[in-house]
Amino acid sequence: MKTLYTTIIILTTSLIISACGSGTIETTSETMKKIEAFKDKEKFIEDDEVFYPGISDKSLQSNLSEKINLAADDFAVLASKSSVSEIEYQNAIKKGLERFRDDYLNIDTEDRERICMYFEELMDIVGLESSGGHLNTFMYGDEYMN
Repeated sequence: MKTLYTTIIILTTSLIISACGSGTIETTSETMKKIEAFKDKEKFIEDDEVFYPGISDKSLQSNLSEKINLAADDFAVLASKSSVSEIEYQNAIKKGLERFRDDYLNIDTEDRERICMYFEELMDIVGLESSGGHLNTFMYGDEYMN
C-alpha cells in the first residue's frame, strides 16, 4: 500500500512539473533572423495571397508600419531570452495593439485585419498559438475606440 501511495505522489508531482513547463516557448536559432526579415519587409502593400488590397489611406502607411515594427522589437527582446512564457508574448501583443489606439478610428476594417495578420505572423515566428484574446478584442472590441 505504501508503494501505491508513493507511486501516486511521484506521478502527480511529475504531472504538475510538466504542466508548469508547458506554458513556455523555447527560442530557436532562426527566430531572431525571422523577426529581422519580418521588420525589413514593406508593410500594408497589396497582397493577393491574403486578399489585401493595400492600405486604404496612404498617409497612415509609415506610422502603422512603424508600430508593427515596434511590436516586432518587443518580440525580439523576449526571443533573446532562452525561454519565454506564452503570457509574456501575449502581453507584448496587448502592448503592441495599444499603440494603435490613437489611430483606431482612422483605420478601416481591412487594415485592422492586416494588423492582426502581422501579429499572427509574429506569433508563428516564435511558435505562439494564442494571442490570449487580444487580437479578437482589437478587431471586434470597443475598448480601442476611446
